[in-house]
Amino acid sequence: MKPRLLQHGRLPEQTEARLAEHFDVHPFWAESDPAAYLAQHGGEFVAMTTRAATGVDATMLAALPNLRVVSSFGVGLDKLDLDTARARGIAVGYTPDVLNDCVADTAFALLMDAARQVSAADRYVRRGAWPRGPYPLTTRVSGKRLGIVGMGRIGRVIAKRSSGFDMEVRYFGRKAQDGVPYGFEPSLPALAEWADFLVIAASGGPETRHLVSADVLKALGPQGYLINIARGTVVDEAALVDALANQRIAGAGLDVFEDEPNVPPALFALDNVVLLPHVASGTHETRAAMAGLVFDNLQSFFATGAVLRSAI
Repeated sequence: MKPRLLQHGRLPEQTEARLAEHFDVHPFWAESDPAAYLAQHGGEFVAMTTRAATGVDATMLAALPNLRVVSSFGVGLDKLDLDTARARGIAVGYTPDVLNDCVADTAFALLMDAARQVSAADRYVRRGAWPRGPYPLTTRVSGKRLGIVGMGRIGRVIAKRSSGFDMEVRYFGRKAQDGVPYGFEPSLPALAEWADFLVIAASGGPETRHLVSADVLKALGPQGYLINIARGTVVDEAALVDALANQRIAGAGLDVFEDEPNVPPALFALDNVVLLPHVASGTHETRAAMAGLVFDNLQSFFATGAVLRSAI
C-alpha cells in the first residue's frame, strides 16, 4: 500500500502528479472543516507536505499521531513547529539552496530600483509628466556600502553579487562566519549607520521579530535604503512606514510583509518604496527545483529514513 500523505496547501501540478504516483494523497486544502477531518482521520497519515507560508503548528501535529515526515516547499521555518517535531522524532525536510540565486537576484533588482527609482520613473513617464520637466536625480549604486543582515546561504550570494558593483560589504549576525571575506559588525545599529544599503536576509521567527527596529532605521538615516527579501516580521513594519512617509530613510525595496498578502495602504502612495508580492523565488526554474526537492525529500525518507535537506 502507498504511504498515506496529507497535502497541506497546493503544490505545482507536476509535483502533485508525482506525489499521487507514490503516495495515497489527501488534499487537505480542500476540506471545509479541517479540524473535524483531522479528528476523524488524523491517525491515518504518516507523511505530510506543506509550504513555508503555511507551515504546521503544534495543534495540527497533535492531530497527526502517526506522522513520521514533513516535507516543506520553501526555506522559511518560522511557521514550522520544529521543537515539537524534534521531540516526536518527526523528520522535517525543506528546500534550501535551489532558490539562492533567484532570491539574490531579486534583492539586487529591488536595490537598483529603490536607488535609481526605476519603477517611480516609469510611472512618471506613463502619467505624461516628462514633457513638463526632467525626472529628479537619483542615487548611484556602484561603489557604495552594503550591509547584510544574515550571512547565511542567501546572504552570501547577495554579497557575491555586490562584487559586480564594486561595493564594500559588512554583515551582522549571531556570530562571525568562518571563511567569509567580509567585515563582521556585532551591532546592527552600527551596521545600519555605516551602510548605504541594508539588505535583510535573516530567518524569520520569534528570535528575529522586529530586529530592524525604529532605532535601526534611524541609524540607517535619510540617505540609506532598506531591502527586505527575508521575512516581513524581521522589520518593525509600522516604524518602516513612518520612516518612509517622513523620509527618515531614503527608500526601501520590499518583497515581504508582516501580514501577507495585506500591505499597509500608506505605502501605496509613496514613490520611495518598491513593492513586490513575495516573488523573490518566483521563477519557473527555481520553483521547479523547489518542487522537485519536496518530492525527493519524501522519497529519501521512505528509502533511507532521512530527508535530503533537513530543517532540524
